[in-house]
Amino acid sequence: MAKLEFTSANEVIAVTAGDEAGLLAQRIDKLFKTVKPKGREFTYEEVAQGCEAIGGTFSKTYAWQLRTGLRTNPTKRHLESLAAFFGVPVGYFFDDEAAARIDEQLELAIAMRDASVRDIALRAMSMDEATRRSIAQIVREVGNIRGGGRTHQRADDTNG
Repeated sequence: MAKLEFTSANEVIAVTAGDEAGLLAQRIDKLFKTVKPKGREFTYEEVAQGCEAIGGTFSKTYAWQLRTGLRTNPTKRHLESLAAFFGVPVGYFFDDEAAARIDEQLELAIAMRDASVRDIALRAMSMDEATRRSIAQIVREVGNIRGGGRTHQRADDTNG
């Protein structure tokens, strides 16, 4: 698991500079690309203003630098502000297991933006469990045929 440690001045100490810095930038970038309550990516100005309102100073240039990996040493307060702004726990930035869970939730949220996906999900809610399993299996098979099948299955999926 990746870990970040903080100095007494709340500066992040990257455990391994290249990997950790890149990972932080990737996770921030993913939040920009997936958290879109306005139907579009937040601007750096919006993120900076939101983070500043939550606590501390934050510029649009700093947001851009963190996203691109040009700045790799955010303070604890900056990480907390980013996490609060994007609606994720601060652990998302340095806990691989938490990040995987949150990424899965973000993926689901993205899928639910699609009207067709929402329609299928809402219709499936009124079906019995056996029918839902059958529909899920059909969707998996079609995805595999078209080359878009997922390489893993969720633990709560059952074949039936």
